Amino acid sequence: MAGPGTEVDVGRDGDGTIRITAGPFAGPDFTRAVLDVSGAVLFWPVLAGPATLPVAEVYDVRRAQQWLWAVYGERVAAAVHACAAADEPPSVRVTACPTDCAGAAARLGFGHWAARWWPASYADGIAMLEADVLGLELAALTHRCQQLFDDFEDQPDDCAAELIKEHWAALDALTDWWRSAAQPADLKRHLESVLRMVDDAADCAGLDGPQLRRLRAALDARRSTGTRPGPGARFARQDGYALAAGVAPTPGGRVIARGTGTNDWRRYPPGFVDAAEDAVSWTARALGAQRQIEIEAVAHEAAPAAAASLVAEIQVNGGRPHRVPLARRDDLWVGRATLDLTPGPTPVRTLPLTPTPPLVEVGVLLPGFDPGPGLGGRDDRDAIRALARRRLADALRPQESETFSGPFLAEIVAATATSEDY
Repeated sequence: MAGPGTEVDVGRDGDGTIRITAGPFAGPDFTRAVLDVSGAVLFWPVLAGPATLPVAEVYDVRRAQQWLWAVYGERVAAAVHACAAADEPPSVRVTACPTDCAGAAARLGFGHWAARWWPASYADGIAMLEADVLGLELAALTHRCQQLFDDFEDQPDDCAAELIKEHWAALDALTDWWRSAAQPADLKRHLESVLRMVDDAADCAGLDGPQLRRLRAALDARRSTGTRPGPGARFARQDGYALAAGVAPTPGGRVIARGTGTNDWRRYPPGFVDAAEDAVSWTARALGAQRQIEIEAVAHEAAPAAAASLVAEIQVNGGRPHRVPLARRDDLWVGRATLDLTPGPTPVRTLPLTPTPPLVEVGVLLPGFDPGPGLGGRDDRDAIRALARRRLADALRPQESETFSGPFLAEIVAATATSEDY
């Protein structure tokens, strides 16, 4: 959370949207944490660190006034109101004085980012996050951030009850983990805080069930029951994950070219493809007069095993894109197609005069989900991978308090499981 005295700019766009910014903010969507709140959308650059206030795009000032003062302070809230009322509002610079609400909102936004963009990769050694554990902590944070939301139905990030119902498969394991005597004090406080907020959110929504009743009994008793296994042993693990051999070579096929494709995370949903930069590869073969291209993409550990509609998009020498359906086979998405792989133009002054291999570009995508190529390069993805590795490395270290940058329970589980494996 940013400290007091942070300067922000308040101005109105041509469409009437009021924008609050604390400095330059650019980058592809997988470098942004996003939170839909009452009357606005908040954005945080995840690579900038914990001292960053969000960018706000306010489209309904009346609704946003219920939280503006808590996130940015009264001066910014007043400036937004004045900007909305003025006929020709200038952009003004105001001192923001954020409260704890700003830190909680930033943490909630980062949690939603992790659910969508965490770069889990077997090849890169970045452990995946347990979706149910992360989902329950997001439910707790959503309940804690109730001030950011209202009764309108245009805020997809506002329903703690839905998150609890979707992810309560992990509730018993979290309860057992908290009751274990062999936990550091800071982790025990973190677990208790999450569980109490989950309980309160469930109570407010009228939810009930055996997991919630066991949780409530444990919270009432506030007792430990002795040493238990670490978190890595409590949660479902997908062990035995190994890279498959891939598509069997076509009999008699002669390899004429091979390469690595582009793994753009924006072009498919989370949990489909391993996030490694070299997860997509291709091989071109000659079968007599025909030319066949084979595509392999390493599947994410949680990838659906059937009925998936991923495709590979192939361009040869900058020509029209061809789309090839991919099917799940063991730990790979695989597909093949016969294409015109005519070599590229012969370079000038090259001796001997031999044609160059065709220029082949390959990516994977999910039709209907894909926003199109062209945003976010390898440097951005490498920075996100480095962030994930730092967070996992720091997850098992003692924490003074729960902060924007502090580990989520799902990160602690992932880091513990990794340490137990090696």
